Amino acid sequence: MRLIARLVLLAGLATEPGGLARAADSPFEANLVRLSEVLGSLHFLRNLCGEASDEWLVHMERLLEAENPDEARRAKFVANFNAGYQAFDANYTRCTPSAIEAISRYMKEGEKLTRDTAARFGN
Repeated sequence: MRLIARLVLLAGLATEPGGLARAADSPFEANLVRLSEVLGSLHFLRNLCGEASDEWLVHMERLLEAENPDEARRAKFVANFNAGYQAFDANYTRCTPSAIEAISRYMKEGEKLTRDTAARFGN
């Protein structure tokens, strides 16, 4: 659950004065876009494998709240979340060993994205 703590940290940095910039051309924009896709993938996969919650959707909503993006930027984040979800929805109908491996990889990637973004661009 370290990913959750890092998402909360990242969300806090985005809303503090002197924290992360909100411009779409910011140097961490690609990280947040990719994190949106990772969260969508985890939302599908974790539920497929028995989680039965909206935890990853809630993390996406918190990211959107923290960033407070304009309409176009918000649409980009949401589209990437949906793309992550749909990529697995199109191929998986049950939890398999490869789905479990994908969960593990996405958890690690999400943690790395949040850690690196907070370390590099936070206060």
